[in-house]
Amino acid sequence: MTSKLKLLNAALIFTSLIGYLEWGRDTHMFLFQIESEILSKLFTDPVSVFHPFVLLPLFGQIILLITLFQKQPSRSWSLVGMWSLAVLLLFILFIGLLGMKMKILSSAIPFFLVFIFSLRNFRKMKADLINRKTD
Repeated sequence: MTSKLKLLNAALIFTSLIGYLEWGRDTHMFLFQIESEILSKLFTDPVSVFHPFVLLPLFGQIILLITLFQKQPSRSWSLVGMWSLAVLLLFILFIGLLGMKMKILSSAIPFFLVFIFSLRNFRKMKADLINRKTD
């Protein structure tokens, strides 16, 4: 179960980075490109990155990254990281649905597939733990 949880957390990080946004006439970027700019601005102009839609997902990615290096990944940390990323990806999904932008919509779907699979995995882990305690 440990390696499965680590694999799911890594997949959540990866799928969050392929989120895609468009704005204006010709401006579009993937989240990994946006995150690269944010990390560079974090050291040069930290005030410009203080926004909930910037810090919360970044916080979520850092938490999930930490769980990859834990011997036994923390279930609660994984959930906090997942939900922190889900805030931004839900927003991207909503933008894609609202504007009927297939590129934006399809970039968020992989994250939510892994997200749902992870939640189901956590439920199964919890049920297995309860069954072991009652045996």
